Amino acid sequence: DLGGRIPPASRVRQFLAETAADKRRRVVDELLDSSLYVMHFSTVWRKALLPETQSDPQTRVLVPGFEAWLRQKLSEDTSYSAMVREIVTVSLAPAGVAGELSRPGNRPSPLAFYQAKQIKPENLAASMSRTFLGIRIECAQCHDHPFDKWKQDEFWSFAAFFAGMERQGQGGFLAAIREVSERRELEIPGTGRSVGPVHLDGAKFGPARGGGTRRLLADWMISDRNPYFARAAVNRLWAHQFGIGLVDPPDDFTADNPPSHARVLELLATEFVVHGFDVRFILRAIAATKAYQRTSRRTHPSQSNLRLFSRMAVRGLSPEQIYDSLAQAVGHVPPPSDRQPAVPGQSETPRSRVLELFRDESSRPTQKRTTILQALALMNSDFTADATSVDRSRTLAAVVGIPGLTTGDRIEALYLVTLGRRPRVEELKRLAGYVDGGGATGDRRQALGDIFWALLNSSEFLLNH
Repeated sequence: DLGGRIPPASRVRQFLAETAADKRRRVVDELLDSSLYVMHFSTVWRKALLPETQSDPQTRVLVPGFEAWLRQKLSEDTSYSAMVREIVTVSLAPAGVAGELSRPGNRPSPLAFYQAKQIKPENLAASMSRTFLGIRIECAQCHDHPFDKWKQDEFWSFAAFFAGMERQGQGGFLAAIREVSERRELEIPGTGRSVGPVHLDGAKFGPARGGGTRRLLADWMISDRNPYFARAAVNRLWAHQFGIGLVDPPDDFTADNPPSHARVLELLATEFVVHGFDVRFILRAIAATKAYQRTSRRTHPSQSNLRLFSRMAVRGLSPEQIYDSLAQAVGHVPPPSDRQPAVPGQSETPRSRVLELFRDESSRPTQKRTTILQALALMNSDFTADATSVDRSRTLAAVVGIPGLTTGDRIEALYLVTLGRRPRVEELKRLAGYVDGGGATGDRRQALGDIFWALLNSSEFLLNH
């Protein structure tokens, strides 16, 4: 959840051997201070902010620059409110200027947020409200919301904050964006009426000064007095850690969808504001709860409702978590270029192949499951074959080659490197018999490779539980 991959076997052994009462807290602190956290959460936030990159391959050209910007902000421990302000107020070229500064590429920039939404005011309004405020106002785009309080005028008044932008020249998603006018008004389709920008709490404002209407929107959005911002953020972080939000879905705060634990939500939101919108503080607080430390094992019928958090939900790993965990387990050290997204027309890498294989447009971790075709493809892939070959696998060669180990020691090492636990008594007995008997080929070394292959392809390896 925090590092984006399974821990190395040496770290698992160290944790299991420790007896200090604060060992879990120290591991959490270690992860949150690591580059693994930065890399993992740059992907987590990119998926939340640019969901288009999950379904539209053409938008993936926007990923490198946006993730580079996220990594920069996460490395600097920039507050969540400051990150959101940068996204909302990102600099665009004034009318008549060439616009190179507003052309996204591989340089760190949040501009991709606007490009992925095709700079359409209605798309930006819907995405901003969902992502940062937890509100689905797009249902009021064509008519008053049928089930909530939002009116059509309120949707278009919010969208008016993003009026006056256009693409400059050719280039599709990579074309520069320029400000056409500081006059922010939009005509409501089919009505003949125009509206100016109004905050979702109904507050209007005077003429924009020193930065325009988007700056005024950012001021309101990240304000301590905004009733939506902090609650939506901590709820999204809770949903990341548990697979289920206190308000679920996380972007659907309505009167008909109240939080399962309102006091917890309000406490986290209050502390988030008090601590300067510090994401790591909230993640650290969530990781310290008894609810987060529970197993997914069901021990009582009352635990059937996962929204009560009496046990942990079983969640499918993301494609990135699957690949990075496989690489960790088999001792593969990918080159830096391997972290680039799969873009149409570019050569594939082992990482991009795994990401495409397990790509799932569902944003619900509790609904992610490996299909039969995905499992078969992973089982029979060159990556898995090399990883479980005694001659080509770094991990397997080390386990097989260390002198003085018993069969049980070698099997335990494979369990620790893949599942992060020691084998149960019955598992060890059965598998030791398999290895000592030479396995399917009469070769004890390859029998260990068979066990390694089975562990890497097991549901326990592919699920977060």
